[in-house]
Amino acid sequence: MKQSHGSNADKRTRILIIGIGALGGTFAARALDAGVSVFMAARDEQVARALRFSGLEVSGFGESIVVPAFRVATIQAYRTAEKFDLILLATKANEALEMSSQLPDLLRREGAILSIQNGCVPLMLADRLGRGTVLGGISNLAATMIEPGRFEQRNSGDLIVGEIDGGGSERAVWIEEALGNAFKIRVTSNLRAAIWAKLLINCSVTTIGAISGQTMGEYIGSSIGKEIFCSVYQETLAVALASGTRPERMIVEPIPPGWSKKGTPAAALNGWLNEMVAAYGNAKASMLQDLERGRRTEVDFINGYVAKLGRKIGLPTPMNSAITSLVHQLEQKQTRPHPQQLEKLLAKAALSVPPRLYRPAID
Repeated sequence: MKQSHGSNADKRTRILIIGIGALGGTFAARALDAGVSVFMAARDEQVARALRFSGLEVSGFGESIVVPAFRVATIQAYRTAEKFDLILLATKANEALEMSSQLPDLLRREGAILSIQNGCVPLMLADRLGRGTVLGGISNLAATMIEPGRFEQRNSGDLIVGEIDGGGSERAVWIEEALGNAFKIRVTSNLRAAIWAKLLINCSVTTIGAISGQTMGEYIGSSIGKEIFCSVYQETLAVALASGTRPERMIVEPIPPGWSKKGTPAAALNGWLNEMVAAYGNAKASMLQDLERGRRTEVDFINGYVAKLGRKIGLPTPMNSAITSLVHQLEQKQTRPHPQQLEKLLAKAALSVPPRLYRPAID
């Protein structure tokens, strides 16, 4: 395992990473190892003190590293410090929205906030703080926090960065230049397409895993697991297209073969499903980890958001609505994650026909 003992980063650029969980911690460790000078904000002083003592460790995919983490404090401690050029906001969705009013005070005049939360959170933060302050980031890097300061990276995923309303962005290019040596960054001119690509995965792979307590590779092997996955995926994709956004490719092509054509050969659809399983089948759902730790999930910003948007534009989303309701029951300990929950979910959504991975073309 590689040991890192310092940073030769440009001291003029000040970057703060808020949230040292699975993603924030992995990004922070990779940045420090690459010589990027970053500061970190932890939930409280006890966690900050522990991280300063232990440092950060990343194992799994890629090079295993251990880096010192001397610059860790609470957000409150940074309020009286020198302001930052960039805040990489890596907390859970609820926490990001709750602390949003505190963030502008931490920024320099031309500073920016990069929101990497799931679902609609970057859009909500931009509405609150302004498009001139907030950029969106979509991560397809999979990581798990083993314990505070110790992380397992599961793939070589990148961070997609762009302006909320799309188009070219000097700020996004600057972020790529500042952090690109630490981890893969891809600048997009169509952030909403990237947001919907990630929503497709979160609404299906992630939440079904949380409800069943299984990985995608496990639940997709059952007929009911496959049916639910296909149903919620086609619902979510239909809402994306009807709202005017064609999701862009992240790891797997987001639109299955023959989406708008009936009679697509089963082999083509099965091949697409196999690609999905190869990409996401072994990862433990982050939402399941939240449930196990007694934390609020992000379901309202994922399936809940799709269901709300579906109602607004007149598209039925029974599976997304049922998933949102069932996850709330799991949060409240009214029931627990288990494969049998999938039968309850199917009944709740009132689905009675096998799913088909196509829809009529939506203009």
